[in-house]
Amino acid sequence: MEMDEQKNTATRGGRANGSGRPLVFGEVLFDVMPDASRVLGGAPFNVAWHLEAFGLRPLMITRLGSDESGDEVLSAMDAWGMDTSGVQRDDGHPTGKVQVELDHGEPTFHILADQAYDHIDADLALRSTAGHAFSLLYHGSLISRGELSRNALEGLRNRPGLPVFVDVNLRDPWWTREDVVKAIRSATWVKLNQSELELLAGSADVAAAEKFRCELRLDTVIVTRGGRGALVVEARGTFETAPPDKVQIVDTVGAGDAFSAVFILGLTRGWPTDVILARALEFAAAMCTVTGATVKEQGIYSRFSNEGWW
Repeated sequence: MEMDEQKNTATRGGRANGSGRPLVFGEVLFDVMPDASRVLGGAPFNVAWHLEAFGLRPLMITRLGSDESGDEVLSAMDAWGMDTSGVQRDDGHPTGKVQVELDHGEPTFHILADQAYDHIDADLALRSTAGHAFSLLYHGSLISRGELSRNALEGLRNRPGLPVFVDVNLRDPWWTREDVVKAIRSATWVKLNQSELELLAGSADVAAAEKFRCELRLDTVIVTRGGRGALVVEARGTFETAPPDKVQIVDTVGAGDAFSAVFILGLTRGWPTDVILARALEFAAAMCTVTGATVKEQGIYSRFSNEGWW
């Protein structure tokens, strides 16, 4: 009984629907690294990749070009065991690409315009969800830059009883405060880093996070703070957790997406908030020890599976 009560207090009003699978919507692209190597990326894809490794069987809705890069994405998804039924193909627009530059391990992203993921078809997206139950809908803020994809997302967000997790990604010049606020208003969970909170709320302290949560009618605001760990602000209180012991950082590309994936895993499994935060930070730190945002070996996940995370 005590265990059940603890699980039921994992979040305030916003809880993942435990009987369903995560629905992930948004961009898939290649991060082109400074050494010209290419790594599959895009925040929604990175999150879906990790969720698959965690055994949650996400449905990823995206759009790829009818090109070799698109074929490569599908091959990678198939090899990883991911459901590709929500993947659309586009004859007129290329599979997404981003140029990544690193400064002391910190990434800078140069995002190209008018990619296939900006043209997700709303009817096809809705059709791919037919017959499925979903625990939550995850999407980032970047996908709202294209009108077609924005309309498709709106159709999914109107699905009754589906809680929404929004991951804020402010990438110049592809955002305005007005558009981001519209994308996240009334979401269940909103995750952003401290710089993004300061840009949107004027400050990055706890009071600003709480004011931001109340003004936008959010259940929960999650703030990642780099070397200071992370915090969660919700109606029943504030939870702060320090990062794990120092790790040997290779790069931080995808660390925030790794954090989001474990947060979703915790919401699905009913972990208490402090456990979610500690484990999300631990997995994000582990991903900083490898190059890029996704890995093709199960080894990095085995340690956490052995610790009973799933």
